[in-house]
Amino acid sequence: MPIATPPMSVSPLSVPAPSRVDFGAKIENAVIETMSDDDFALIRDTLYKHQVVVFKNQAGLSPKAQYELTRRFDPSAQGYGHGKTLDAKRSILHPDLKTVPHQPEVQIIGNGFVPEYEGLKNIKLVHPHHKKFHKHAIPDEDDLDYTRFYRWHIDAALYDLNPPKVTTLMAVSVPKGRRQTLRYDDKTGEELDVPLGTTAFVSGYNMYNILSDEDKEFVRTSRIEYAAHPYIWMSGAKSRSDGLGLFSDNLELPESELPPIDASKIQILPMVWKNPVTGQLALQMHPSAIRKIHLANGDVIDDLVNVREIVHRLQRPAISPQYVYAHDWEEGDLVLFNNQGVLHSVVGAFREDEVRLFRQCNMAASEGPLGPDAVVG
Repeated sequence: MPIATPPMSVSPLSVPAPSRVDFGAKIENAVIETMSDDDFALIRDTLYKHQVVVFKNQAGLSPKAQYELTRRFDPSAQGYGHGKTLDAKRSILHPDLKTVPHQPEVQIIGNGFVPEYEGLKNIKLVHPHHKKFHKHAIPDEDDLDYTRFYRWHIDAALYDLNPPKVTTLMAVSVPKGRRQTLRYDDKTGEELDVPLGTTAFVSGYNMYNILSDEDKEFVRTSRIEYAAHPYIWMSGAKSRSDGLGLFSDNLELPESELPPIDASKIQILPMVWKNPVTGQLALQMHPSAIRKIHLANGDVIDDLVNVREIVHRLQRPAISPQYVYAHDWEEGDLVLFNNQGVLHSVVGAFREDEVRLFRQCNMAASEGPLGPDAVVG
């Protein structure tokens, strides 16, 4: 007789003291390739209650099944979340991603040389390193011992296409054996001990909850206008050392140097997005792509220096070390996260011979995120 598959079980992620991370769950015994409707219902409920879900022992998961799980959260979603912006050589995303030929919604990311994988041959993966994007870099002699948050973000094109509802990340190959000290380098002295090549997450719900009552009212009633073609627009600019937004040195590209702009495709989104299951409110902004703030009274803050300072002040408390979940990747880990409820960042500085191979999938949503006044349930 065949051995019965044990039912899926859900447990909270364990975090070390003095962490105050209050999100994340682990689902064990998941068979995603043959997932039933009941299985998916449990996964969906877990995701929207816990925001980050870790599935262990998924090394055999196919790119097709990864795509199907991702799309199941939004069956009307069409195409990869960034659309065709990756075709633009000036986009800051261009060097970081390669596409699985037989499953174009799934991207390959990582570090090092890979002779062959899923139909791709002789691929050179480039892990985003902070010295290519941050204004002030960690000295070369400290590079393998210390690291930074590369860029806190939401997976989203933020022009034309709606932000994806979820993202899946699959660890195929993970270098192990050392840890790094993550430095904020923003005069706070804050540091965080992290596994090599971690992906860091923070909760948008906590980011909202720890605001003052005055700030909560401000973010509930204000909207963010994002730059057109933001990843090309910001290609000359440099990041703050904490990875949370950009310096204002007038290095953004002018409209005359961007691809043609369709004003109807410029996105003006709420600062606060509502969870479709719990109704919780998350402060969800991509700090590097912001351009203007639209206020409740109809006024618009369009001074970029001021806009960035406001957003950084609102978001910075929630990326302090006690609120960061730094996932310690193992080969076969599949991490599913609520892209409309958390921010995340790539982390790490690798040697050239440290090969890291991951698969990423997200889909441009069929509808915009729920604003703070939306009715759920």
